[in-house]
Amino acid sequence: MNKHLKLVREFNDAFSLPQAEPGATIRLSDMDVVLRQALLMDAGSAALKAIKSGDMVEILAGLVNLAYSALGAVAMQGGDVTDLPVTWRHDGFVLSVMRALSDKINHCTSGSSDDYSAVYCLCIHLTRSFINADFDKAFQMIHDGKLSKPAKIPDLSDCLYE
Repeated sequence: MNKHLKLVREFNDAFSLPQAEPGATIRLSDMDVVLRQALLMDAGSAALKAIKSGDMVEILAGLVNLAYSALGAVAMQGGDVTDLPVTWRHDGFVLSVMRALSDKINHCTSGSSDDYSAVYCLCIHLTRSFINADFDKAFQMIHDGKLSKPAKIPDLSDCLYE
């Protein structure tokens, strides 16, 4: 099982959020797809607003939170992450980032675990190639912050390489 998906499943267990047993192939209900789409759109909006402001730490937080939301949908289905290739290349334009994120989020209206995995894989790729940051460390820090009581917003500046 994907290490980040394990963390999301741990979070879901800690807060009694619904998720299928690992290995199950549960199809999301229409209302679950709508809820997951709303969560993805909120997280995607936060990432795009951070890109507009140019704050690298906020962009990193936005991408990690978007990936976390996408993995939440995979956990609900009981699946595992499908490692999908990412075709986005750094071209210097933020509009290409916006298009890539928006397109991947839009495809999640299918409710398919592969489409949620594609969002997750894109977030990793953008974190490493667009903002040059440590996705694994940032994901762990956000996860730890979500589990702490009260929930803490971590400072992800240590996750940036430059």
